[in-house]
Amino acid sequence: MNLITTKKQVDTLVIHAHLFTMQGNGVGYIADGALAVEGSRIVAVDSTEALLSHFEGRKVIESANCAVLPGLINAHVDTSLVLMRGAAQDVTNWLMDATMPYFAHMTPVASMAATRLRVVEELKAGTTTFCDNKIISPLWGEFFDEIGVRASLAPMFDALPLEMPPLQDGELYPFDIKAGRRAMAEAVDFACGWNGAAEGRITTMLGMYSPDMMPLEMLRAAKEIAQREGLMLHFHVAQGDRETEQIVKRYGKRPIAFLAEIGYLDEQLLAVHLTDATDEEVIQVAKSGAGMVLCSGMIGTIDGIVPPAHVFRQAGGPVALGSSYNNIFHEMKLTALFNKIKYHDPTIMPAWEVLRMATIEGARAIGLDHKIGSLEVGKEADLILIDLSTPNLSPTLLNPIRNLVPNFVYAASGHEVKSVMVAGKLLLEDYQVLTVDESAIIAEAQLQAQQISQCVASDPIHKKMVLMAAMARGQL
Repeated sequence: MNLITTKKQVDTLVIHAHLFTMQGNGVGYIADGALAVEGSRIVAVDSTEALLSHFEGRKVIESANCAVLPGLINAHVDTSLVLMRGAAQDVTNWLMDATMPYFAHMTPVASMAATRLRVVEELKAGTTTFCDNKIISPLWGEFFDEIGVRASLAPMFDALPLEMPPLQDGELYPFDIKAGRRAMAEAVDFACGWNGAAEGRITTMLGMYSPDMMPLEMLRAAKEIAQREGLMLHFHVAQGDRETEQIVKRYGKRPIAFLAEIGYLDEQLLAVHLTDATDEEVIQVAKSGAGMVLCSGMIGTIDGIVPPAHVFRQAGGPVALGSSYNNIFHEMKLTALFNKIKYHDPTIMPAWEVLRMATIEGARAIGLDHKIGSLEVGKEADLILIDLSTPNLSPTLLNPIRNLVPNFVYAASGHEVKSVMVAGKLLLEDYQVLTVDESAIIAEAQLQAQQISQCVASDPIHKKMVLMAAMARGQL
C-alpha cells in the first residue's frame, strides 16, 4: 500500500543555494540550502532535499550557483547627501569648505530626489534595511512604503539658529530654543506617526544631530520622550574635537561622561562614529548596552580616522555598518582593511565578522534582531541572492577552504546581487527593480543635482571652496 504524502504549499521556495543563515556564532552555512516563505516570514530552513520533501512553492526561486544571505543593513545613512557625491572629499574641512555650500541650496524636492536615488542604488546592491537620519522631507515615509524596503527613519533636529553667525575659534554655539523645540516636536510627531507603518516594515527613532547642538533641557526632554514612546535615540556621539570642545566648555565634561551623567548610556542609544572617544570611553558605551554604528568610508574621507569598532566589539557591544556614499559591500571591505592597517594585524576584523556586522550584529545594534538579520524560522523574509558566476567572485571553492565569505567582503562590489526580497516580496528580480521606475528616479536626481550645482556656482561662497584650486589646476 502506497502512502501519499501531501506537501504543504508556501508562497516561495528558494532552493539549491549556498545558504548563509548567520545563525550561531559564525555564518551558518548550509550547502545546497533552501528556505520556505509564507507571507512575510520564513517558515522553514534546511537542505533543499529536506524542504522539497515537505513543501511546494507557488513560486520557486532556483538558486544554483548563487549565495543566499540575509538582507544587508545600512544603520546610518543621510540619503540627501548623495546629490553632492564626488564634490566634497580630499579636503581638511569637509563640512564648511566643501559640503555646506551645497547644503545651503538643498530644497525638500532635491532632498527627496536624493533619497530615491540612494535607496534604489543600495537596494540593487543588497541593502534591505535603511536607518535614514536626515531632515524630514515631504513624502519621505511614503517613498519607503512605496519601494518596499525596510526602514528605521530617524528625523534629524537640533537647536542651532537657522542662520548661524560667524563664530571665533572655541566660541560656544548660540541656541534658538524655540526653533529647536519646534523641530523636535515635528520629529516626534513624525516618529510617532510612522512607527510600525507599512505592516511593520517602517519603524522610527529620534535622530537629533549631536548632543553639543542642543541645550540640556532639550536633551532631557528628548530622552523622556524616547522612553515614553519606546524609541531609540540615533545620533552622532563623540564624532570630533568640535563636539568635545563644545561639551567640555559648556558642561565641564567630555561627551561620554556628560551623556552618562544625564542618563543616555543605555540600550536606547545608537551611537554613531565615536571617533573622538578614548578606548576607555568606547568600552563604557559598549558595556552600557548601547549599539554603535561606524561609517568607515565617510569618516575615512572626512577625517582620515578609523572608528573604534574593534574596541567596541571586544567590550561586547553590537556594531553596525553605515554609509552615505558607498554601498554596504564597500563598507565591509573598508572596515576590514582599515582595521587591519590600524592595528598592523591581518587577523583583525576577519571577513566573517564584518559580514555579521552587516547582518545579524547590525540588526542587534538597531534593536531589530528579533525580526531580521538572520535567516531562521519566524523571522521576516529579508534576503538577497548573489550571483557567484560573476568574474570577480569566481572561482567558487568549497574544500578544503570555503572562499565565499572572504570574496563577499574583499572582492564583491554589490553589482553581483541578482534578486532581493523584503518581507516575502521580491523587490529586485534578475537585476531589475520591480516596485519603482529606476530610470525616472535617476533622471530626477540628475536634474536636481544640476540645479543645486548651478546655485552653488552663482553663489560667491563657492570661490572659497578649497577644491576650486584643484579645478583651476586641471586636477578635477
